[in-house]
Amino acid sequence: MTNNNDTLVSLKDIDDANALIKDQILRTPTIHAFSLSKKYGCNIFLKLENLQATNSFKVRGALNKLLSLSDEEKSNGVVACSAGNHAQGVAYHAKSLGIKATIIMPKATPLKKVSNTEQYGATVILYGDTFNDAYLHSLEFAKKEQATLIHPFDDEHIIAGQGTIALEILEDHDHFDNIIVPIGGGGLISGISTAVKSLDKQKTTITGVQSVNFPAHYNYFYGTNLPTEKNSIAEGIAVKSKGELTKAHILEYVDEIKLAEEELIEQAIYDFCNEEKLVVEGAAAASLVQIMKEPEAFKDKKVCLIICGGNIDQSLLTTVLTRGMMNNYLYTTLRFESDDRPGFLNSISSVLSDENINIVEVKHNRLFKTLPIKKAHIDITLETRGKTHAQELLSLFSGKGFKVKVINSGL
Repeated sequence: MTNNNDTLVSLKDIDDANALIKDQILRTPTIHAFSLSKKYGCNIFLKLENLQATNSFKVRGALNKLLSLSDEEKSNGVVACSAGNHAQGVAYHAKSLGIKATIIMPKATPLKKVSNTEQYGATVILYGDTFNDAYLHSLEFAKKEQATLIHPFDDEHIIAGQGTIALEILEDHDHFDNIIVPIGGGGLISGISTAVKSLDKQKTTITGVQSVNFPAHYNYFYGTNLPTEKNSIAEGIAVKSKGELTKAHILEYVDEIKLAEEELIEQAIYDFCNEEKLVVEGAAAASLVQIMKEPEAFKDKKVCLIICGGNIDQSLLTTVLTRGMMNNYLYTTLRFESDDRPGFLNSISSVLSDENINIVEVKHNRLFKTLPIKKAHIDITLETRGKTHAQELLSLFSGKGFKVKVINSGL
């Protein structure tokens, strides 16, 4: 698929951006993910943009765009629309350059991203339920206040700034079989694919990944009409509409686009934390999903995943990790049914003490309408060592005459 559009960002544009911004951003490492590589049978490397000052790659494009403004534009201030990471990038560098910044964010933006943006000195306005609602409001604000709109993705300076990531990757490694890039509006993959296809003569495959809930770029790329949902665990790529400039770059340089299911993005967040001890947001975790789904397609290949950000809400991360521990039987909840009599809980505790099992939580339920009078359920969440261990405990209690079952899984 080709697009001979003369307005496409060039490798020179990306080189120029790199010269402008390299001393004001972190040159992030591209590390070997030993545990994930072993788990999925391929050679996985991670480009850690979550280590940037605002924990996201967005500082690159934001800085490049701000440095392109005239003195008059800088004095009038800037406005940006963002679900969080672009907002923080604009706010962070606007403050360092002495430029007044106003950020329009959807109402559902995680509190962590809102508070971080405010801490960087920007004024935050929460508006609308989606990115598109907030974006339309930012256009109105820019016109009313004569501020310059800093678009999160559909801008040549933004795209060129994001493309500097690829320059660093290819300085560290001559070639990858595949580079997997999350797609929201498409600025990140536009810049990376432009640089890689211009520099790598060994034909690296560029794969984009979108949440199945927000498939805008997937739809035009393949001519489908999949619906857009309201929410995603990967809010950083929850963009309803595509950019026209990014569309042109993707048609020119990107080889394929894949969709990541929400439950697999959640599992990938857990895998990054559990296997590599990395905190990543949903958008970054989406880069792992295709390998999770088709490990044989990547067997023995050298793959680079773009870890685009680490700004995940703390409460969401807590939920993901807890659910992941339950799914992997590191926490197991046993439900005991018995007569509601004194000493029953002590009899359970005695067995657990003998087995050196730690209790996480106890719930004693005697008011359920489904229970006969004078009957009770006791739900006990335990620290276990995996599915086999959970099954052993279930068998142990059953063998001692307890009426018990596991309620957090299918055991």
